[in-house]
Amino acid sequence: MINFEIHGDNLTITDAMRNYIEEKIGKLERYFTNVPNATAHVKVKTYQNSSTKIEVTIPLKNVTLRAEERHDDLYAGIDLINNKLERQVRKYKTRVNRKHRDRGSEEDIFVDAQPTQPDLEETTESDIEIIRSKTFHLKPMDPEEAVLQMNLLGHDFFVFNDRDTDGTSIVYRRKNGKYGLIETE
Repeated sequence: MINFEIHGDNLTITDAMRNYIEEKIGKLERYFTNVPNATAHVKVKTYQNSSTKIEVTIPLKNVTLRAEERHDDLYAGIDLINNKLERQVRKYKTRVNRKHRDRGSEEDIFVDAQPTQPDLEETTESDIEIIRSKTFHLKPMDPEEAVLQMNLLGHDFFVFNDRDTDGTSIVYRRKNGKYGLIETE
């Protein structure tokens, strides 16, 4: 069963909103053979221009489902989020089930049913083709220098060896033009 942890920023979550979110996102349970005890982290944020941003993250044992949507209508945004999450489940269903069968697991994680509607974004393993491979030395630097290098190269991300932590890190450009940092353990 999927449990829900719903938080609102600049917004009070009403019972109607909570019920709609739980009803829509809860439908994802039909894609699993044994419904996992998962917690769906839902964050709803409103802005001054009355648009809303909905973020849903569902960490599962073998895959993390995550979707984010901005929309003027909260309920329409939730519908779009649900569609994105269903596409993710259908995309990974075949791949995850195949890996578990190859390892000798007795049960599949996802239900082995055909999707009710065709999905143009669905990708099979045979569709994935790596067309270029690069090898390079990770230079020790700080995140600010890595952002400068990334911008000089014109890339959206840059992998480097963090001088302070001595671990591999990644800087990336976010949709809003700011930068993010991913650190490894």
